[in-house]
Amino acid sequence: MAQSLHPMIDNGFTRGSDNFSGGTLHCHCSGNKVEVTIKGNVLHNHACGCSLCWKPKGALFSVIGVVPVENVKVTANEKKLAIVDRNATIQRYACKECGVHLFGRIEKEHAFKGLDFIHVELSDEKGWQEPQFAAFVSSIIEQGFAAADMNDVRSKLKTRGLETYDALSPPLMDALATFTWKSKL
Repeated sequence: MAQSLHPMIDNGFTRGSDNFSGGTLHCHCSGNKVEVTIKGNVLHNHACGCSLCWKPKGALFSVIGVVPVENVKVTANEKKLAIVDRNATIQRYACKECGVHLFGRIEKEHAFKGLDFIHVELSDEKGWQEPQFAAFVSSIIEQGFAAADMNDVRSKLKTRGLETYDALSPPLMDALATFTWKSKL
């Protein structure tokens, strides 16, 4: 399998720091970059194969973590941000010039409302939580990846220490199911 899973996964990753204080995300523009400051570390950092998340060029997966909304602040060039799809559950804010997604926010009632989804590779700081699992792995087939090669993808992810799921990890799926159950009461 010659195609990249994600540079952070292909090149190996190091364990993050338990006391990491956060960092700054930047878009890929050569100048006047959008800057988003993140307070604290991410949780549930994972490789994501869904078709909606921004991925580095040539990568099959994105790497996404979550932080509380109050820990995310756009600190430069906010006017360059636009929501990619207003109908999507996660409102992904991307730079209008380079297309990089800097953060995603859920505005409607949802189990993950209050958390923003971010791409830690957009930060130069070291210490972010390393990926913990791989989610929506089969979704790369919907983007043109050969189903016959999926065992190789899962094997490569597992050799990097990432359990593979075709949804989210069990604790996150439990949180979604609990939210759904409580909303019916």
